[in-house]
Amino acid sequence: MDTTSPASPPPSDARRSLTTEAVHAGREDLTALGVHAAPLDLSTTYPSPDSRGEAARLDAFAATGAQLSGPPVYARLDNPTTARFERALARLEGTESAVAFASGMAALSAVLLARGAAGLRHVVAVRPLYGCSDHLLESGLLGTEVSWAEPEEVAAALRPDTGLVLAETPANPTLAETDLDALAERCGDVPLLVDNTFATPVLQRPREHGAALVLHSATKYLGGHGDVLGGAVACDEEQARALRQIRFATGGVLHPLAGYLLLRGLSTLPVRMRAQSAGAAEIARRLAADPRVARVHYPRLGGAMVAFEVEGDPHAVIGAVRLITPAVSLGSVDTLIQHPGSISHRIVAAEDRRAAGISDRLLRMSVGLEDVEDLWRDLDAALAASAGSASGPERPAVPATVRAH
Repeated sequence: MDTTSPASPPPSDARRSLTTEAVHAGREDLTALGVHAAPLDLSTTYPSPDSRGEAARLDAFAATGAQLSGPPVYARLDNPTTARFERALARLEGTESAVAFASGMAALSAVLLARGAAGLRHVVAVRPLYGCSDHLLESGLLGTEVSWAEPEEVAAALRPDTGLVLAETPANPTLAETDLDALAERCGDVPLLVDNTFATPVLQRPREHGAALVLHSATKYLGGHGDVLGGAVACDEEQARALRQIRFATGGVLHPLAGYLLLRGLSTLPVRMRAQSAGAAEIARRLAADPRVARVHYPRLGGAMVAFEVEGDPHAVIGAVRLITPAVSLGSVDTLIQHPGSISHRIVAAEDRRAAGISDRLLRMSVGLEDVEDLWRDLDAALAASAGSASGPERPAVPATVRAH
């Protein structure tokens, strides 16, 4: 078993496509190790016969946050398996480094703590965001102060103590899109963090549009099978060093089994995203032509997420699906549907939800890899149940239009 941290990978071949990189990134040294599949290292601690040498390495980490070279010391500092996932994600996002965490919220928390430690506790954020991200900022639990702004208002909202601008595009759950080039210009010298969970590097690489940090709930599309919890931040090495120090101090580390599953998930990410996006686009087209649907939200960018507002009772749709799974989360190979106002964004105040365009009739669907005809039969029956619900409003039945953002 490989018990050393992987060496820095050779420079990427610029001619390689993202599909090829997804298969090979993070695995550059497997041939030299004499293995084909990436090793899984579950050790929590490692032998350290040279205690003086270990002391020097720990001092260096404490001073700089640089990733340790040579054998690992302790799993909270480093793990070879999670390091492979980090290298692969950085390659796909086009950044120098990536730092993995136990969840997407742990990753966001680490960024906020790192900026706060630098005395920059003010955050400018664009709604909508994932509900728990919104809550973390609004609550001030980590000592941050937030100013909410529309994209065009960001420059005016900046202060001397602003440490971060935060946006999610396509946004959760309305799929609203933000012009990242324009937003990055408005940020000036303040780092822009973009939550790229919905788009993934297959559809969008925020670093190429001026973002300093790229956030992922790796639980979603990067893992892709609904069986792993994780988060990551892709960024330059200087910022990665600060994040590693926060991760070591707070303990929000990614378990190596999760790192193993996430690395495996990356290898099929482009294929999954393209197939799921094709299914989602067809579902969005059919919903837009359905008189039981008031509005459809589907990004110009594409993707596997569809949001739609029903004329009838959205809760009846949730209760009537049989093939589609009524559950929170997204990005799995199977299709999920949920009511944001009741689950993912329940923690956001009702007035703030409405202001962000999250209506009480909005449903969010993560389209999986099932056949579109099977999905549509299930959704059609559920919409029939919704239309027949007594709680639905009495409005004329007219076809919806796809609201591209």
